[in-house]
Amino acid sequence: MAALFDSVSDRRAIIDRRGLADQLSSGEAAPPVLRTALAEGRAEIARRIAVDPSAGPVHAAETAYLTDQLVRLAFDHAAKCYPNPNPTAGERIALVALGGYGRGEMAPYSDVDLMFLTPPPRAPWCEQVVEATLYLLWDLKLKVGQAIRTVPELLALARADMTVRTAMLEARYLWGDRALFAESATRFRGEVVTGTTAEFVAAKLVERDERHVRMGDSRYVVEPNVKNGKGALRDLHTLYWIGKYVHGVESPAELVGAGLLTAAEFRRFDRAERFLWSVRCHLHLLAGRAEERLGFELQRQIAAAMRYSDRPGKSAVERFMHFYFLQAKTVGDLTGVFLAQLDEQLGPKGRRFALPAFLQQRRPGRLNGFVLDRGRLSIPRDDFLAEQPRRLMELFALAAREQLKIHPTAMRAATRDARLIDDLRYDSPSNAMFLDILTDRDRGDLVLRWMNDAGVLGRFVPDFGRVVAQMQFDMYHHYTVDEHTIRAVGLLGRIERGELAEDHPLSTALFRQIGSRRTLYVAALLHDVAKGRGGDHSELGAEIALRLCPRFGLDPAETETVAWLVRNHLLLSATAFKRDLVDPKTVEDFVAAVASPERLRLLLILTVVDIRAVGPGIWTDWKRRLIRSLFDLAEERLRLGHKQRGRSEEVALRQGQLARALGWPARAARAHARRLPDSYWLAEPPEALLANALQIAGAEARIGEVQPSITADKEEEGATRVTVFAPDRPGLFYRIAAGLAGAGASIINARIHTTGDGMALDNLLVQDGQGRSYADPRLRLRLVNAVRSTLGDDGASPPALLDTITPQQPFRIAPSVNIAERASRRTTVVEVNASDRPGLLASLARSIHALGHVIHSAHIATYGERAVDVFYITAEDGKKLGAESLADLRASLLQAASGMPERHAA
Repeated sequence: MAALFDSVSDRRAIIDRRGLADQLSSGEAAPPVLRTALAEGRAEIARRIAVDPSAGPVHAAETAYLTDQLVRLAFDHAAKCYPNPNPTAGERIALVALGGYGRGEMAPYSDVDLMFLTPPPRAPWCEQVVEATLYLLWDLKLKVGQAIRTVPELLALARADMTVRTAMLEARYLWGDRALFAESATRFRGEVVTGTTAEFVAAKLVERDERHVRMGDSRYVVEPNVKNGKGALRDLHTLYWIGKYVHGVESPAELVGAGLLTAAEFRRFDRAERFLWSVRCHLHLLAGRAEERLGFELQRQIAAAMRYSDRPGKSAVERFMHFYFLQAKTVGDLTGVFLAQLDEQLGPKGRRFALPAFLQQRRPGRLNGFVLDRGRLSIPRDDFLAEQPRRLMELFALAAREQLKIHPTAMRAATRDARLIDDLRYDSPSNAMFLDILTDRDRGDLVLRWMNDAGVLGRFVPDFGRVVAQMQFDMYHHYTVDEHTIRAVGLLGRIERGELAEDHPLSTALFRQIGSRRTLYVAALLHDVAKGRGGDHSELGAEIALRLCPRFGLDPAETETVAWLVRNHLLLSATAFKRDLVDPKTVEDFVAAVASPERLRLLLILTVVDIRAVGPGIWTDWKRRLIRSLFDLAEERLRLGHKQRGRSEEVALRQGQLARALGWPARAARAHARRLPDSYWLAEPPEALLANALQIAGAEARIGEVQPSITADKEEEGATRVTVFAPDRPGLFYRIAAGLAGAGASIINARIHTTGDGMALDNLLVQDGQGRSYADPRLRLRLVNAVRSTLGDDGASPPALLDTITPQQPFRIAPSVNIAERASRRTTVVEVNASDRPGLLASLARSIHALGHVIHSAHIATYGERAVDVFYITAEDGKKLGAESLADLRASLLQAASGMPERHAA
């Protein structure tokens, strides 16, 4: 006990158990006394955390110490309530701390895992005391995980349930009958642990893998789980549990003596554990509860509490999270070497112990001095890599070429000797091997990840090393920059292998047409390499590409192409998502920038993998459609040098197709066609043209005054199309947008049309809060009713929603308004960047309407917390806006984007 809490200083400042025991003995009521003691103890620990914010294990021990004293006081008080001066042999209780509490480690609001151990059969007196103890602890609002067991019950459960077995592995005597606990501990190790090593290790590894999958299966998710995530505390605990089960170690430091870690590796273990415990303690303290997810809203606060500060090019929170991910990477590295040593110790010769088996394939008789160890690529002696540093790159090149896993012994040597790669950066054979690894379509990403884990990749390509473990502090990117990049390379391989043909048929087909596949892989590696340096990362990355590509062995033409791809890797998505693809100027400008069919093909594939590698759910059917539409328009222009069909021919073609689909009399079809402008026929897909025609006919077939006709019954590429056909009037669009926002719908695109006889026909694509279409007819009806309620009469007041919305995100985007004067010949294109929030689009549209301007189309994109809304606008007379109007518009939009209340007339 003393040794366990040696790190806890001035213990009575946390809790004075003897003094409290005297208070209780004098007759004071137990609940208020213990509640006060808990509150004061927590306050003292919080003060110590503020004074020494990086001493996580000490603070975890302090919390466990505080809990120990409270549990003992509660138990003693409960026992006094049921006096038993002459207990029988069966009237004994041992209080046992389990799990992390048993280790003596607790975050401020961790669960209190207790076991009340009794002899069989369980005596009534025991049950009374246990119940009274628990009531006192529950009164303290402690979350108690409790079990009442006899020794035989405990052993039977431990044999059958691995969770019970693991908890018992860290069981600690807390109070009561010590002999009873000693009996259970002796019998547990003799009757449960002995002979079950393989079973336990295998179960813990399966449990770990399943937990990783639940938590996102990456140690580089930007809102990590500090307790259960990949590379988090539970992974370190798993190593300790295995060491304790196999070798009986009593502390992580004893893993060195057990031969499972070296002294240097244990120092890394200890550093990672200290940091993670510090973060967890701060997390609990700031959240005021047992919070384990390191959410964005708490990252800034913890960075400040742990005394991180801003540096040029990197904020305090980015520096803090960078160090977090480095420690998570350390945990992954240590897991590999730990399991390798365990494998060596326990596995029969020629076989692997409790680890996944590998398909044994025939290998070349010689691997240039490297050896195979149980199916994994290894080194014959410890100084093998240092003898010839080029072997460091060859290790990974062989692993890729021969499809071998690398033995942790070799990985340990590679990590230790990673500095040797510095002298090989301009070594042609080494660069050739690196390019082979990068462009290996089957295992390039896997081997790059191994190189990254070993620290070799960041040293061989120092520019890449600058983004290792670098987070992007926003709600859009799910991974660190290096993890995002390696995932993009892996997606290229999957597309090239044809595995994603169903999801990406165009990219799969284009891959077979590109002239130089290695330009694509190198561009994927370098496209984000300049992030975090300040300035435009695309421009800076292109400069890096011009410098690195010749070193990798690319010829001048390939180098120029890679640099162009890096500089323009956002061009396709930005144009597709933010510009009106019906406007001829949009396609002209895009084609002028691309200038070649080969670049267009490469850019399309790079765009797809870049978006998909951001994180799950980022790639959507709607994005696919926009990207494909722009590609088709640009490809036709590049291939033929002009549009295959002119504007009028395309309009006539679409009108003819609709007429045939409708089966209307020729006269009625012509009347419908003349009613709508050419831009309508070019903008809408065939299914929308058909649905709109039927809706208009149905609305006008009704006798009497034309009322708004609103539908939401057609799914269009992952979104629901809401169509409004109504008499046109100023402010109609912003009212529609407000109604949809009030119903919780997110507008992702809006196409606004006016008929020749003064009717508005607006097609809006909307998604729900999860980025999906509205499949439930009842929810679609709710959208219709919400829009109908906001249209009202001409004199109706604007929806109150517009004036009451405030941003709820943990990020604040400084609003900006950009005018793209040359993006369109006939309209003014305005781009607004702001913090995303419900009703933002409606608020912006209201500002435009209040100034008397007309919105012709709106294009909405969101990137996590950032909204990018683009409007194509004219003045009331149909002309582009002048300088004075633009100044007023900019000021009004900035006010609306900032979330400040507006007071415009309806």
